[in-house]
Amino acid sequence: MIEQYSGITLDNLTICKKCDTLHRKKLLKIGGVAKCRECGSVLYRRHRNLVDYGLAIGIAALIFFIIANAFPIVDISLRGVHQAISLPSVLLSLFENGFFLVGIFCSFVIFIFPFTVLVVFIWIMWLLKIRRGEQAVESLLVLLAKILPWNMTEIFLISVFVALVKLIGYAQIHFGLSFWGLIAFVAFDLYLSKSISIDELWRAKKRIFKGKDV
Repeated sequence: MIEQYSGITLDNLTICKKCDTLHRKKLLKIGGVAKCRECGSVLYRRHRNLVDYGLAIGIAALIFFIIANAFPIVDISLRGVHQAISLPSVLLSLFENGFFLVGIFCSFVIFIFPFTVLVVFIWIMWLLKIRRGEQAVESLLVLLAKILPWNMTEIFLISVFVALVKLIGYAQIHFGLSFWGLIAFVAFDLYLSKSISIDELWRAKKRIFKGKDV
């Protein structure tokens, strides 16, 4: 737990995302967790080998993202007609049928934003690992903070589940490799976003480039 405080510079303060209580940052031991004194929510952590840990999780998530987009998600059989459905084919179908605005929106939600988040995150971790490009890391962290709220892969996965449940009564459904790749990608993506915060990445940057323990 960390104490509430309101009389120091903003760089040394953090706010609880659940109850908006202001706290003073404290140096944590490796593996330590700072929690809000009011609601008990996690404020920030200090991971063991944060850079290597984050880089490994990011690369794993990227591999599953590629798998999720490279193969069919499901193979649907209806009255003797078989059709393999993949994420790229869904997007192409929207454009071919004239749903341009929906196609553009889905392209960003399904592909562009998740892919950009992963690439930017891995790039940040790599620069921190080699201890180079401080200004680039700062710019990438700002970019990551702006696009991260638009990463809605879990919502898309839920919509896929809902659509499949509705189809079960009408057709035979065979799950493809990309279906399991999509589930694994969303799991890694959620774990990454929940276990490593933007604030923690900023503190890691300060420790690595300026030798500050924050």
